Amino acid sequence: MAAITRTPSRDSSVAEAQPQPGLRERKKLKTRIAIRRATYGLIAEQGYEATTIEQIAEAAEVSPSTVFRYFPTKKDIVLTDEYDPVMETALRARPAGEDPLESIRHVMTHALRTFIHEEREEVIQRTRLMAEVPAIRARMTETMATTSELLVQALADRTGRDRDDLDVRVFTAAVLGALREVMLYWAARDHQDDLIELVDRALTTIKGGLKL
Repeated sequence: MAAITRTPSRDSSVAEAQPQPGLRERKKLKTRIAIRRATYGLIAEQGYEATTIEQIAEAAEVSPSTVFRYFPTKKDIVLTDEYDPVMETALRARPAGEDPLESIRHVMTHALRTFIHEEREEVIQRTRLMAEVPAIRARMTETMATTSELLVQALADRTGRDRDDLDVRVFTAAVLGALREVMLYWAARDHQDDLIELVDRALTTIKGGLKL
């Protein structure tokens, strides 16, 4: 979803289900956060193309090799976050028998509402880069594959289907494709619309189809 600087807020039931990270994991998270903060700060000052890994490393007070260890490319710094496992856990915690699309709607809107409340400027900067930098937009499609696999497994388990079931995979691809288009649409309109309303509208379109 987007870069974060703190652990996402969770419903109490989900928080209880999540194991607390150990010291090593917390240190890794702190390093990822420092690298992201440095990257977004530099991009805001001098633009995406002018920002180098060496500059990011210096600003984050780590070595360039450390940056590459956490993020294979500069594009990945912009695009990766810690929200995917949280969304998977939240999806698994939804009531049994709930319509899968409604479960997805609840999980996505809750996560985005939290994200926008806590890190609105970074969300805006990230989606602007998605819209303006072709390389980031292309990489976004690739990184969504990781999110897709997590959600596919969660949905397969909830519905009693196999993870390779075509319907499960098509459904998940449709939802994530809708989310991608919403983010680009929101950025293209200078972030003036209500992002939560746009996501809700997109999921309603998936549910009801395109009306003539």
